[in-house]
Amino acid sequence: MTQRSEHSTVMDRLAIDDLITGYAIAVDDGDWPGYRALFTHDGRADYRSAGGIEGGTEEIAAWLAETLRHFSVRQHLIVNRRITLARRDGAPGDTATVQADYLNPMRLADLATDTGDGATAPDYTCGGRYRFAARRTTDGWRLTEVVVHEKWRQVRPAGD
Repeated sequence: MTQRSEHSTVMDRLAIDDLITGYAIAVDDGDWPGYRALFTHDGRADYRSAGGIEGGTEEIAAWLAETLRHFSVRQHLIVNRRITLARRDGAPGDTATVQADYLNPMRLADLATDTGDGATAPDYTCGGRYRFAARRTTDGWRLTEVVVHEKWRQVRPAGD
């Protein structure tokens, strides 16, 4: 591998890592225009393993906006990112996959009050693994696919 391709690989990995971080922030902040901007025009997402839907970016963004409005606290922690860049003739290619684990503590909106007694603590937590696919575009790396594989969830009853 040449020094130029090594530099390019590092820059691609950093850009893809930033893309995944942007995904988590957009979902947590409810930034649906920002969420849409992370995807290619033909991007898709599949949230069925977590009780959601599968579809194109517009449909998914609308569904997420409606579903997640019920949670006043959201924090997607995306960790253990394994980025695999496609290679072409020994140089970085234009596609990549990312496998990453997630932990997602949330708080139901109707139960969230800031009373100082821990009432804003998460009462709904889930975890699993994401599979992301990305493609290099003229605007930088963009997601072509997001698949959620929820492995577990814990719901704490009110008053616990």
